[in-house]
Amino acid sequence: MVAVSTSRVAPALPGDPILGHYRLLQRDPLGFFVRAREQHGDVVAMHFGSVKAHLLSHPDHARHVLQEHHRKYSKESPGFLKLRLVLGDGLLTSEGDFWRRQRRIAAPAFHHRHLAGFADTMTRATEDLYDRWDRAAEERTPIDVAQEMMRLTLRIVSETLLGADVSGDSDVIGRAVTHVIEDVNARISALIDLPLSVPTRRNRALVKAIAQLDAVVRRTIGKRRDGGAPSKPDLLEMLMAVKDEDTGETMTDQQLRDEVMTIFLAGHETTANAMSWAFYCLSLAPESDRRMADEIHGVLGERSFTLTDMPRLAYTQRVIKESMRLYPPAWIIGRMTEEADVIDGFALPKGGVVLMAPYVTHRHPDFWDDPLGFDPERFLPALEASRPRFAYYPFGGGPRVCIGNSFAMLEAVALLATLAKRYRLDLVPGHPVVPEPLITLRPKHGIKMLVRRR
Repeated sequence: MVAVSTSRVAPALPGDPILGHYRLLQRDPLGFFVRAREQHGDVVAMHFGSVKAHLLSHPDHARHVLQEHHRKYSKESPGFLKLRLVLGDGLLTSEGDFWRRQRRIAAPAFHHRHLAGFADTMTRATEDLYDRWDRAAEERTPIDVAQEMMRLTLRIVSETLLGADVSGDSDVIGRAVTHVIEDVNARISALIDLPLSVPTRRNRALVKAIAQLDAVVRRTIGKRRDGGAPSKPDLLEMLMAVKDEDTGETMTDQQLRDEVMTIFLAGHETTANAMSWAFYCLSLAPESDRRMADEIHGVLGERSFTLTDMPRLAYTQRVIKESMRLYPPAWIIGRMTEEADVIDGFALPKGGVVLMAPYVTHRHPDFWDDPLGFDPERFLPALEASRPRFAYYPFGGGPRVCIGNSFAMLEAVALLATLAKRYRLDLVPGHPVVPEPLITLRPKHGIKMLVRRR
């Protein structure tokens, strides 16, 4: 399916001879990529100024790039180069032998045996929303569920990663995270971007936001180095303790900083967006909401969620998977072609960018019936097994698959089960819900909802 012995030039979108498709991308990124596949096929050539790129939309293309021939493709693409401004050389952005070493060291921290304690933290933090949400239900006061989930996942990642509740700094940290994501996203898509060493107003603002996040992370690492052990194990403690099996080395403070910053930002932002979109989808699908609530009540009754409940909350998991199909937090993945390659008979030159958009592939009509509809039953085991592996890949795939995918699914189920057991959320009539494709897929205007007690 993927590679053949001869090659030809992929169909190219008509565009400006100098700017290429830059203006179209800026105007409507999601619509631009969806229309490109619909009108020109699964391999489409495009360019943005001097950057030449190919959009790859077939599941076999993602398997080819991310799994079977991943060594031909690097993270030296413009997007990842900009992310390194913030994340340094964490697992998301590092490459080669250094990445393999870091992955080996970090993997034990995400082992299944550690998840039970994290589940308790997730549940307890979520139940702490009850008082405020009860008042909102009684007073018929709308909440912004996107904002609520950002605060909640910030607390959870702070406690499970850093062993600290930074909710007191949540507004400062939340603003810093938002500024970093929006600014780095703008830099990724900018035709010209001055290095941070140039003291423009914009650069100074980004440096300040990074410094605010750095201060939280480095302060916590410093306390641990000085003997301040947490009351119970957290991810930072595990990352500091584990050693490379081959060399016996542990992570330096800089490596810890980069890994913690990566987990802190990725774990906070992506799960919050996934949960926001799940509540939005359920508000438009009352039958799915009722079925999920019945399952949760049947499994939990009046008690709290624990890790052992995961297998019995099968429909709840399907709800999360289906909402991430429609609104994958990591909506696009980029790679740089390090050597010439051929996909589906089309030549991919060395030095070009390949773009794989789960947002597009998750809507591909060849693999999804009624692709814009919300139907959790798509993820019944038999139907999942019948589709190509990369027809659905919200966590990426291959060797670089998200190391925290099990943690993220546990967190999503814990949050949804804990809240949906007690509440139904209904979209405020007339509130505009618009996906905003930044580094992650955010709701641009938030998601204003009315809280109702079950």
